Amino acid sequence: MPSTMTTVDAILKEVYGPRIESQLQNETVALKRIERTSDGVTETVGGKYVDFPIRVSRNTGIGYRNENEQLMAAGQQGYAEVHVPLRYGYGRVRMTGQVMNLADKNYQAFASAMDDEMEGIKDDLAKDSNRVVYGDATGLLSAITADGVNTVTVANPQYLEIGMAVDILTRATGAVVASNRLITAISAAGVVTYSGADVAATAAEGLYRTGNYGREPSGFGAIIHDTAGLHGLTPAAQPKWASIVRPNPAAAGTPRALSEGLMIETCDLVRVNGGKTSLILGSLGVRRAYFNLLTQQRRYADTKEFAGGFNGLAFHYGKEVPMVEDVDAPPNKMRFIDESKFKVYRNKEWHWADDDGSVLKWVHDYDAWEGIMRQYWEIGTASRNAQASLDDITEG
Repeated sequence: MPSTMTTVDAILKEVYGPRIESQLQNETVALKRIERTSDGVTETVGGKYVDFPIRVSRNTGIGYRNENEQLMAAGQQGYAEVHVPLRYGYGRVRMTGQVMNLADKNYQAFASAMDDEMEGIKDDLAKDSNRVVYGDATGLLSAITADGVNTVTVANPQYLEIGMAVDILTRATGAVVASNRLITAISAAGVVTYSGADVAATAAEGLYRTGNYGREPSGFGAIIHDTAGLHGLTPAAQPKWASIVRPNPAAAGTPRALSEGLMIETCDLVRVNGGKTSLILGSLGVRRAYFNLLTQQRRYADTKEFAGGFNGLAFHYGKEVPMVEDVDAPPNKMRFIDESKFKVYRNKEWHWADDDGSVLKWVHDYDAWEGIMRQYWEIGTASRNAQASLDDITEG
């Protein structure tokens, strides 16, 4: 019996669908141990939101009095309500009618073509989701440091790919300098060549995936911050709503040597705020700096396995805290994470958009078919001050 669109849909749902979620969990580091939940996700006019309260002040109705003396005024806990929209993420695949005809004529060739597309979008979604967790919610891929003819030099090219469609925007405002330009080359020195007419870019601009500005979930760059607002609250209005950020006090932005003292002090500051660091994340270079620190002190610095299959170097702070490297972590920073205070809020994991009962949709006016994966999600924390960033670290 030949294959039909109905049987093709079944293949997509049953074979490729479940593998997407499994691989995303296994192949990402930053999100692997953060709890994923649909609790608190609501749907109202205008979209899907996540609602949760945060505690911002203590009951001050505490005191001591003499016998038969009037008691102090009663106090109460202080709370603030968080109401933030989920961010809508998508991945698209497209196949021509000629490929679809293989489902009837040569199922093995069709299955091979489908593998290329479905495995590819799975890997790409996994990689991009892990990038997002380190981002600042604006969608910034890298700041620009210099301009050239049809080129810009960027501070960090690690999130850029040849063929990626990007916008050049003013970082502070999102004002458009150039839109929907394809990256045609990336040099080892961070010089990015783009398509189309040349534009004048400055150090105030940055590169963004086309259309993403202000639409991505809140990553560590937005959450672990001591002045910027998050989830509708600001540290200026709620002082407890500030993370611990520790740049080089001598000259912010200038790398300095890593030391165990700096790491212990950072964990101490988290502890004073009521948090408990359970994970330290850093780039490969930051991991090397910590490894070199241990070996210089003639300490055992072998990688070990922690709970949940996490591999990393041990940092001793009362107990062993894993220091784990992540290819997608930005350079020169250590993130001190209290995992119990983080959640990934989502209505569902990455899944095929099959509301009409079909995974594949005909592309109007083309002999082609298209599939869309989607996830509505946001990263949230109920204790922003339990998270810390140790910045300006000299990498090993």
